[in-house]
Amino acid sequence: MSRRPPSPVRARGDAPRGGSARGGGAGRPARRPVAAESRPVRLARVLSVRAIVLGVVLLAGFTLLFPTVRAYLGQRAELDALATQVAQAEADEQSLQRDLDRWEDPAYVAAQARERLSYVLPGETAYRVIDPEVVVEPEEDPADPTSEAGPTLPVGGAVNPWYTTVWESLEVAGTAPVPAPEDAPEATP
Repeated sequence: MSRRPPSPVRARGDAPRGGSARGGGAGRPARRPVAAESRPVRLARVLSVRAIVLGVVLLAGFTLLFPTVRAYLGQRAELDALATQVAQAEADEQSLQRDLDRWEDPAYVAAQARERLSYVLPGETAYRVIDPEVVVEPEEDPADPTSEAGPTLPVGGAVNPWYTTVWESLEVAGTAPVPAPEDAPEATP
């Protein structure tokens, strides 16, 4: 084995003659190896500064964008709620318009008058069905010849329809005597 002769010591400004494996190359000074201990310290310092700058930029961006995004999302939710209300109002309007169109049909009007007001056409006989839970039947004495067979009317009920009862109450109110002014009680101050 042959030993290599020691290389001549170069001064700082001297350039190597041939290209070295360490990368001096022609015209470039040789790079000094960096100590293993200084590399993590520099890297940690650079990363910490970069992390702080990145954090500040992100915080500033969040501070600037958050109110705008929140307002946008709030307005979007309000717009969706209003759109739902408009759709509901349009559906209600269509339903009411269908009900209004039904009243244009004379057969529907006649059916409503029969159902709601108990009207009958001339020549027809009206029957009223009495709810058995409302009817109070007194006990009948079979020996009493004056008792009539059949269901009784509800308590306080009448055979006449409601509009006849209203008209009779108006007639009664019109025939009642009016009290004289001296009979009226005096108001005390």
